[in-house]
Parts: sequence; structure tokens; C-alpha cells
Amino acid sequence: MTVEELKNLQVQKVVDARGTSCPGPILAAKRAITEVPVGGVMEVLSSDAGSNKDIPAWSKKGGHEFLGVVEEAGYWKLYVKRMK
Repeated sequence: MTVEELKNLQVQKVVDARGTSCPGPILAAKRAITEVPVGGVMEVLSSDAGSNKDIPAWSKKGGHEFLGVVEEAGYWKLYVKRMK
């Protein structure tokens, strides 16, 4: 997806994990995905650069779809679609 498409996504859950380092953002995402309906989108806010690798890997392992990342000033927005 393009950055514009990601910015315009309707998200069902926002997880603010800024200020935490690994494994904080991944643990927060893991807990929060259960609150997202199947087919819904979760947005993870993270200031930890490692999340750019960790969240896509976790998504794939968990059977979810990683949609992409948008870089903001000092943090990233990562988008995951719940698939099951």
C-alpha cells in the first residue's frame, strides 16, 4: 500500500507503544490484536526502530497481514490487518 493509502485507512485499534523498546511494542501489539475484529486494522505507534522488522515478522508468524509503515517525526506507524 502507498503511504497515502495507509494514512487513509480506517483503523479499529491504535496501540501507542512509543517510548518502549523491544519487546514492548511487540507485546503491546500481541495483546491488542485480540480486540480487533477479523478483517480489521490495528495501528501500532512505535519509536523503536526494531519494530520495523519485528512487527512484520510477528504478523506473518501469527497469520496476519502486515500492510505497511508510515514514518512520522520521531516514530513510526505500523499497520496490521487481523486475518484470523
